[in-house]
Amino acid sequence: MDYRIKEQTGFSPRVGELVSMLNYTRAVTVTDVEGLSTEELDYLAEGQSNSIGALLMHVAAIEFVHQVIAFENRDLTEQELEQWIVPLELGDKARSEIRNQPLDYYLDELKKVRDKTLSLLESVDDSWLYEEGQYDNGVVYNKYYLWFHVVEDETSHRGQIRILKRMLKS
Repeated sequence: MDYRIKEQTGFSPRVGELVSMLNYTRAVTVTDVEGLSTEELDYLAEGQSNSIGALLMHVAAIEFVHQVIAFENRDLTEQELEQWIVPLELGDKARSEIRNQPLDYYLDELKKVRDKTLSLLESVDDSWLYEEGQYDNGVVYNKYYLWFHVVEDETSHRGQIRILKRMLKS
C-alpha cells in the first residue's frame, strides 16, 4: 500500500491526486473485509444496524450516484434508482434484501463502479474539478467536493465496518 498522495499516470495532476486518494481508501476497505464469510457480511448488531455487505453496497451506490451527477449533470433515471435505491437508503429493506452473498459479490460490485469512475476521470482535466453545480435546494458544490464526499463516505462506513467486525469477535 502506498502512503503518498501523488499524481497518477494517465490523469491530469490534481485528478491523479484524487485518484490516489480514491485508490488508497478502497485498498484499506478491501483489506478490512478480506476473508469475511457470508454470515459475517450479513451480521446485524442489535437488529437495527446495517450489515457489512449492505455498507459495501452503499459505498458502491454512492460512487455510482456521484458518477451520474459529476459526469452527466443529472439525477438518476427511474431504472437507475430502482437498481440502487435499497443500498442508497439502507435501513429495513437493505437488512432484508442485501444478504446471502459471498465477499466476491460485493468486491465485484465495488470494482465495476470504480473501474467506470477511473475511466471517466481519465477524460477530464484539473479545471473540471472546479466546475460548479447546484443541488435542487440551492446549495452550490464543485466536482472536487463530490469526489471528496465519495472518499469521506467510504471512510465513514469503513469505521462502521470495523465496529461490526469487533462486535463479531466478542
